[in-house]
Amino acid sequence: MAESETMSVDTSNDTAEDPLQDLTDEQLFQLVEETLRANEVLAAETQMFEKFLKRVEPKDVPGVVVQPTMGALQSQSTQEMRGVGRKRSKSRSSNLDKSLKLTAEQKCDIAQREIEELREEIEKLKEDSEKIMDTYKAIMEEADMRLAEMKKDSYEFDRDIVKGAVNQRTTKVIAEKVIRYFEDKLRARDTLIEKLRLKNSTLKVQKKKLHLQLKQKEEMGEVLHEVDFNQLKIENQQYLEKIDERNQDLLRLKLMAGNTLQVLNSYKKKLHTLTMESERLGSEISSRNDLLSKIDAETKVVEQERAKAENINRKLRQQLADFRVPEVMEYVSEKADLYEIQKKVKSWERKVEIAEMALKTHRKTWTQMQMGTFNGQWRMIEA
Repeated sequence: MAESETMSVDTSNDTAEDPLQDLTDEQLFQLVEETLRANEVLAAETQMFEKFLKRVEPKDVPGVVVQPTMGALQSQSTQEMRGVGRKRSKSRSSNLDKSLKLTAEQKCDIAQREIEELREEIEKLKEDSEKIMDTYKAIMEEADMRLAEMKKDSYEFDRDIVKGAVNQRTTKVIAEKVIRYFEDKLRARDTLIEKLRLKNSTLKVQKKKLHLQLKQKEEMGEVLHEVDFNQLKIENQQYLEKIDERNQDLLRLKLMAGNTLQVLNSYKKKLHTLTMESERLGSEISSRNDLLSKIDAETKVVEQERAKAENINRKLRQQLADFRVPEVMEYVSEKADLYEIQKKVKSWERKVEIAEMALKTHRKTWTQMQMGTFNGQWRMIEA
């Protein structure tokens, strides 16, 4: 009976002290979401700590308590979720948390180590992938070279043997040409093998020299350490950044050069147009000058003709001013004299025509007489 009363009193006290009873459904939902997120964070931390403990022995971790395990941490987180309303479990879990939880400094140290480990793994994977990619690239380049060589050999074989070594009469391949072709190929292959052998021996000698130099540096203490490699990586990164900056500047300058070239081309077009216009105007000016010189010459000629015409006009005006009308009787006598002279001219022209006709008749008679005398003499000569 006393036990039941005690249990009922404890239950009533727990119910009265339970804070979840006063929360609404929305607040409970938010509390559950926050708890789930906290559990996810704890699960990620737990996974990280387990990976860290698998890689590092517990005795190598400074400040880490060895007794509590990750299972205890998980059970503790489970107890924290389940025992929200129990006062005695809260007190026990708080005391256990103080002994199990890591400090923030320890968590940061572990997280930093894990980050460094992940970076190393990523760098290693990058190096391995780059090596694999280089290997595949080399294989692809070799395959491309082999394919090109095979295509070239096939083309040469088709050109020299299939088409070039066929007898036109028998339509069969000439065996001597085939044998000569393969002998030439084998000779070229032997020459290539000899060149590669010499190159291989040269590379071996260089490799041996490099090994000797590296051994001498190791003996003298001049070998590079990891710090030197890191310094070289930093310098290489700085130089790469500078190269990127120079590439950006070069790209910007190329864009500026392209724009400048476009502007220059437009100005060249304008200059060409203006030059053509200038040439056209120059030719037009020269033609206009020629026309102006011609007009000047014509103007001078016209001025001279005008001066001559003015002189003639002046003379004619002077003659017109000096003209005197004759008397009537004088005019009649002059007219009568003119008629008489015209009659005399006509009569003399008639006499001249009659004389010319008589002359023609006499000439004709004279010619006939000469012909008759010539014929008579010819007959006498013939007789």
